[in-house]
Amino acid sequence: MAEIRLYGIPMSHPVVAVRGMLDRKGLDYRYIQLLAGAHPPSLWALGFRRSTVPALRLPDGRRVQGSLAIAQALERAAPEPSLYPLDPEPRGDAQRAERWGEAVLQPIPRRLIRWGLRNVQSQRRWFADVASPLPAPAVTGTLLTPVAAVFARQVGADDEQIKRDLAELPALLDEVDRLLAAGVIGGDQPGAADFQIAASVRMLLAMQDVGRLVAGRPSEAFALALMPQYPPIPAALPPHWIPLVAASRSG
Repeated sequence: MAEIRLYGIPMSHPVVAVRGMLDRKGLDYRYIQLLAGAHPPSLWALGFRRSTVPALRLPDGRRVQGSLAIAQALERAAPEPSLYPLDPEPRGDAQRAERWGEAVLQPIPRRLIRWGLRNVQSQRRWFADVASPLPAPAVTGTLLTPVAAVFARQVGADDEQIKRDLAELPALLDEVDRLLAAGVIGGDQPGAADFQIAASVRMLLAMQDVGRLVAGRPSEAFALALMPQYPPIPAALPPHWIPLVAASRSG
């Protein structure tokens, strides 16, 4: 019998989000972890059109990529339990929050970690140690140098963009806290918006430099409740970038 197959790479917060959605729906699936950095050709060989994870293959053979598209595909394939409120107004609020989480919040931790992998050798060694099955993480980390540069360029993770991301991050976390206070997310029955947003917040919280911008917020407890386990990510950003953001939050 055909099965759902989810393809991902270690540390991918959208993959974490999709796994939460699959578990929420009670769907059995097989998770296949690809080699980070070498996953694009693997996905193409598997018949996917793009080089990004999460990538889902449904039992009927359909292939879907991206956490937003996968949530919609899962809802069509298995409507119960729904990932969205039933009443039209709350459903619209949740769908807007989901789209915001995917389009606005999700790219920030992706850019932050790719900036670190491009610019900091110790970060590449750490990533090779936790995310690669290959031996000798020091050697593998060195081999990742050109790959990390390519992946950073793909998402525009240059110095100026990272500084903009950090400057905007407190306001984005304020929006997560607002959505929690309004009851759009954070209810008893988590939906697509919850998983979409919590995964990004959880990755930010795991970063030993950026995580302090999340600590103590309602969004911290929200992310930890949905995703208690996430590997710590060593600090990689220039230290003087973070205090400026922390000061702006308190002022």
